[in-house]
Amino acid sequence: MNNIIIHPSYFPSISHFVAIANADIVTFETEDNFQKQTNRNRMFIYSPNGIQLLNVPIKHSKEKHQRIKEVKIENDFDWQKQHFKSLEAAYRTSPFFEYFEDDILPIFQKKHTFLMDLNLETMAIVLKCLRLEFDYNETAEYFHDINDKTDLRNLINGKKDTSLFEPYTQVFGNKHGYLNNLSILDLLFNEGRYALDYLKKQQL
Repeated sequence: MNNIIIHPSYFPSISHFVAIANADIVTFETEDNFQKQTNRNRMFIYSPNGIQLLNVPIKHSKEKHQRIKEVKIENDFDWQKQHFKSLEAAYRTSPFFEYFEDDILPIFQKKHTFLMDLNLETMAIVLKCLRLEFDYNETAEYFHDINDKTDLRNLINGKKDTSLFEPYTQVFGNKHGYLNNLSILDLLFNEGRYALDYLKKQQL
């Protein structure tokens, strides 16, 4: 039984979904503290100019350690519109953007208050697009050491995630070459219904 613990994040990296696609039971870490410079509130896509960071702005707290469940999104400016425009510029000509557009568009029209709710909803949308069903739990409290599950929480820190995957065709691959382990949306828009088969064949 492959039981993993992993962070929900904003349209996570491919490595997250390689782990999920090959797991029997998934536990989402929802009780830790928020950390800056991690993929908890950002994704990387393949833009016409190469790799591009899309960052969800958050309200800064006076608390030194803020629980991830309590982190609120800064909605004073229209970051969602900017993110969707960037996705369009990156993937409008990809084989499957139009096929999945109606599935992902609502996330950029709905105002979420909490980052965790946004992250869980983006993951639910991707799972629907992948047609991937799995059992998952959420943590009830935080433990630094995990003994009964494979601990994959380090994947949230993009700089420490050194996963390498088989190349697939990317829109601007002829211009910039293959970019590894981007947001799951890159794989979805380029590979469509073959994305799940790809994920199951990869190893962390």
